[in-house]
Amino acid sequence: MATRTFKVWRGDKDGGEFKEYSVEVQPGMVVLDGIHRIQAEHSSDLAVRWNCKAGKCGSCSMEINGKPRLGCMTRLNSLPEGTVTVQPLKTFPLIKDLVTDVSWNFEQNKRIPPVKLKPRDADGNYRMMQEDIDRVQEFRKCIECFLCQDVCHVLRDHHKHDHFVGPRFMIRLAQLEMHPLDTVDRVPAMRKEFGSGWCNITRCCTEVCPEHIQITDNGIIPMKERVVDRYYDPIAWFLKKVFGGSKA
Repeated sequence: MATRTFKVWRGDKDGGEFKEYSVEVQPGMVVLDGIHRIQAEHSSDLAVRWNCKAGKCGSCSMEINGKPRLGCMTRLNSLPEGTVTVQPLKTFPLIKDLVTDVSWNFEQNKRIPPVKLKPRDADGNYRMMQEDIDRVQEFRKCIECFLCQDVCHVLRDHHKHDHFVGPRFMIRLAQLEMHPLDTVDRVPAMRKEFGSGWCNITRCCTEVCPEHIQITDNGIIPMKERVVDRYYDPIAWFLKKVFGGSKA
């Protein structure tokens, strides 16, 4: 049986340090298995958040060798030989060891206006084009692991939490805005409250998404285009000046 060294961050909001643990590993083990073995054999008070261990709950988000990943979906044999460095998500406040406070994300979700459906057709049914339904299904795969939020430089490096809701909630907005039956106009809020202009389309969020959602191309860019069409299209601006229109 092989041995692997883990370099794990230990500490809380007041400070801490990396500590090394040597554990036996078996074929097929993932990083979360290694963390559990450390808990069982070396340090029972090591804090880590996890739940399903199947890549569907998003709980075990952490930074592995400097990259935001799911601990339960990162196989040890997929990592380079040598020490495995494990640390908490950088973008959110640290609680203890590998556990961060991600409650800010849920507060952002509360700010987004929910779906308000248009009236039913005369026969009491709703009718939608299949292509419109298919377009929003991709966004429903999100498991809220918040890896995209962690890697977003607007939040991670510039700490603009008061200005930008982040990639996860840009696709939440896209999911609602592209809903074929929704009647709510969220474009003014996307520009002012949710900060669509802060994203400069680096696609780093798309790269780390474990569900392979095309966050940037299919979600953020279409939402930014709606804002641009509304507020910065010179033809639309001219028509609004000539014929009038509501102020956003």
